[in-house]
Amino acid sequence: MKYRYLTLADRQEIERLYRSETRFADIADAIGVKIGTIYREIENGSTGKDEYGRPIYSADAAERAFVERLKRRGRKPASREVCNE
Repeated sequence: MKYRYLTLADRQEIERLYRSETRFADIADAIGVKIGTIYREIENGSTGKDEYGRPIYSADAAERAFVERLKRRGRKPASREVCNE
């Protein structure tokens, strides 16, 4: 399995399958990723919990979170002043 980013189309497919209560393992097989990727994706795209305590997944929210993480990637920490004692 090659490493790759999930696309918006992948996320929309995850959302569709997740809403139809498909098992995570079956969603992973359908998308072509490992099951851990699905668990992380559901967590990253969660917009709250339903009445049963199950995360509510939104492909759009997950895509926005992904884009924000890409923007922050590689940032250097704020410069620190050198203390000469």
